[in-house]
Amino acid sequence: MQPSLNYRETLAMPARRSFLAATLALPALGRANAQGGFPDRPVRVVVAFAPGGQSDTVIRLLAPKMSEALGQPIVIENRTGAGGSIAGGVVAQSPADGYTLLFDSFGFLVVPFLVKGLSYDHDKAFAPVGQAVSLPYVLVVKKGFPAKTLAEFIAYAKKNPGVSYGTPGTGSVGHLAGALLASRAGITLEHIPYRGGAESARDLAGGVVDAAIGTANTFRPLVEDGRAAGIALTSGERRGTLANLPTIAESGFPGFDLTSWNGLFAPARTPAPVIARLEAAMQAALADEPTRQKLMMAGNDPAAEGSAAFAARIAREREVVRKIVQETGIKAE
Repeated sequence: MQPSLNYRETLAMPARRSFLAATLALPALGRANAQGGFPDRPVRVVVAFAPGGQSDTVIRLLAPKMSEALGQPIVIENRTGAGGSIAGGVVAQSPADGYTLLFDSFGFLVVPFLVKGLSYDHDKAFAPVGQAVSLPYVLVVKKGFPAKTLAEFIAYAKKNPGVSYGTPGTGSVGHLAGALLASRAGITLEHIPYRGGAESARDLAGGVVDAAIGTANTFRPLVEDGRAAGIALTSGERRGTLANLPTIAESGFPGFDLTSWNGLFAPARTPAPVIARLEAAMQAALADEPTRQKLMMAGNDPAAEGSAAFAARIAREREVVRKIVQETGIKAE
């Protein structure tokens, strides 16, 4: 996108133009040149989850090619807690210059519904840059749990209220999927939020929780070596690294479809040329075949959804989340 004021045209102004007019043009010219030179220092990306989890893995796979496209290092900072609102707060309150960004998941949409007392207006604080990947979540149970199918899981939960399930955090797809399943199946589940999928996988393997709902790739190693058993996918269709499992929708709950994503956000009011530069850098990373292969091996479907399409998705899925929160009555733990 071209800056609103063209530098060469400005220099070519006839001498008869008033000094005042030229002087008034200088601030806008300075902004245009500053945006045109973006970035001239490292770009910080704040991740709302712990190292080693889904979101952290994706941005670390994208960072080398994004850095190459931008000509500056990408510095990744993990700021966990409060359903992602801590990371969000860091970015929302940063200068809108493109040098501090948020890399988040579907749980981004849930923050304003569950986290009270935010120091910023969540719905207006961010400018979507683009969606990087989408991915299914999966319900898994610990080794020895007396259920191999969703029907058996529900039957057991009805007889034993309070079956615990870990998720990557409050407001994650795992949290919503568990609450929605409990509501529609008429069972009571105990939600145990973690600071990322890696932590919930660790406790599932150790038998600390009965079940977990997280990304298929996070739990695939546990399922493959027998430390956990896969029950069902939360997505509307079979996909991802555990596509051999049935979906919740085909297991008695038609229309059940919750799929996560990861995307990049800048503070609101970040100049459009800067957003475009960041979007192009992420698109370049997603177009790189070795990077795409690594993402897919990690269980992701590269999305390459630009800022406009991603903004439309955010608006659309925010209403889906609103309805789920109303139906389930979920609250922050």
